[in-house]
Amino acid sequence: MTAGPQNDWFEKDFYKTLGVSKDASEQEIKKAYRKLARKYHPDTNPGDKAAEEKFKEISQANQVLADPETRKQYDQVRAMGSGARFSAGSGGSAGGGGFEDVFSDLFGGGGGGRTRYTTRGGGYPGTSGGGFGGGFGGGQQGYGGGEVPFDLDDLLGGFGGSGGGFGGGYSTGPTKGGDIRSTTTLNFTEAAKGASVRLKMPSGKTLTVRTPVGVKDGQKIKLKGKGKASPNGGESGDVILTVHVEKHPVFTRDGDNLRLELPVTFPEAALGATVEVPTLDGPTVKMKIPAGTPSGRVLRVRGKGIEGKARRGDLLVTVEVVVPKKLDDAAKEAVEAFAKATEGEDPRKDLYSKAKAS
Repeated sequence: MTAGPQNDWFEKDFYKTLGVSKDASEQEIKKAYRKLARKYHPDTNPGDKAAEEKFKEISQANQVLADPETRKQYDQVRAMGSGARFSAGSGGSAGGGGFEDVFSDLFGGGGGGRTRYTTRGGGYPGTSGGGFGGGFGGGQQGYGGGEVPFDLDDLLGGFGGSGGGFGGGYSTGPTKGGDIRSTTTLNFTEAAKGASVRLKMPSGKTLTVRTPVGVKDGQKIKLKGKGKASPNGGESGDVILTVHVEKHPVFTRDGDNLRLELPVTFPEAALGATVEVPTLDGPTVKMKIPAGTPSGRVLRVRGKGIEGKARRGDLLVTVEVVVPKKLDDAAKEAVEAFAKATEGEDPRKDLYSKAKAS
């Protein structure tokens, strides 16, 4: 049979490749991969073959450890393979010593082989006559007192779910392919309006994804059936795309509403005014500021937020009264005149009484 991807799991420590511990969380693995991927990405290191190879190793490690099921299988293989010794014999003769440690707890010993390994028979469960016929899907019965040949590829295939094996029992049918996890970053406007994103798959092909309108920072998008192929004719896995959204210099998001802070002058706030307000769509809109509007009051412009499922959100404008840092003589005289005209007013009167009452 064709060698599967698990064949080199004995040799490669993917946790060490990503620089994380064996009990690292999914988030820690993701963080470590992103950091290393940025460092060794071919676009960052053009022409650097060593960096390119390192990037491939990092990508392989992440592909295995980022998927919970694949990681579980990998941990099982590594646990069984710790301290393993394989030795080449004369092609299935009784004199080979190899395959001694990996499956000693399961099979009670080993034999020798070239690319097909053998084990000494003698009453193993699941077979007729003590062979591995039942344990490996049939066809190897009658080896109870001699050597039972089997391919290492066949043995490791059991961890993929296609031949029973040690992943928690025999497979009862086709298994779903593994998921592929990816990330993309959109600017604020792209996230609000939707954007086309091109993802490079492990196969080298490009997958174009249209993000939904109003996608949020950290939101995950599932592309069903676009992941890894099944090893035995089942449905393909999914692509799980996590979207990160950059901050906007003016707007912030509050659900489907947008927020912004609008600077206004003291005369505009005191006397009232009609001012221009920017929108995410581009054109400004006119908004009326009522006379006597205090700093911090929120005014609403309907229908200028994010497109939601039921309706479009609003633009929430927080008024910020700007105090001038410098005044010329005429402006200073005008402010002094205003202060004299309103010297009987005390905006802190209620504050003092409330403070004493508590």
